[in-house]
Amino acid sequence: MINLKGKLVTVRPDVPIDTVQKLPNYVGISENTAGATGLSMNVVIIPAGARAKPHYHEGFETAIYLLKGDVQTFYGENLAESCINKQGDFIYIPAGVPHMPVNLSETEEAIALVARNDANEQESVREYFVSETN
Repeated sequence: MINLKGKLVTVRPDVPIDTVQKLPNYVGISENTAGATGLSMNVVIIPAGARAKPHYHEGFETAIYLLKGDVQTFYGENLAESCINKQGDFIYIPAGVPHMPVNLSETEEAIALVARNDANEQESVREYFVSETN
């Protein structure tokens, strides 16, 4: 069924929000900004030489398009696995997979467009604590 009563919403974020991941996050589309019910989309900036706090998204998938930079993402149990992505790469993170992106440049920020099937962008984010025993 086509929804002819809905309105288009434009969002121009100019201030980043604080996040569990501890990276500048410009929320574009979410429940709060646009009334979305099943998705969110935002721009995440990883400053030069910075990394996110280890985290996972409980019950929600994440799709990322790397707009700028080279990022190494550690993931999985105790963040034991990793992959390196470059500008132009699409990245998929399944629900519940712990991960921690790291900007590989010491001089340039990395920028990513992030979409998630969670309209309340930060509600499903959980800190992940790496085990010291492994």
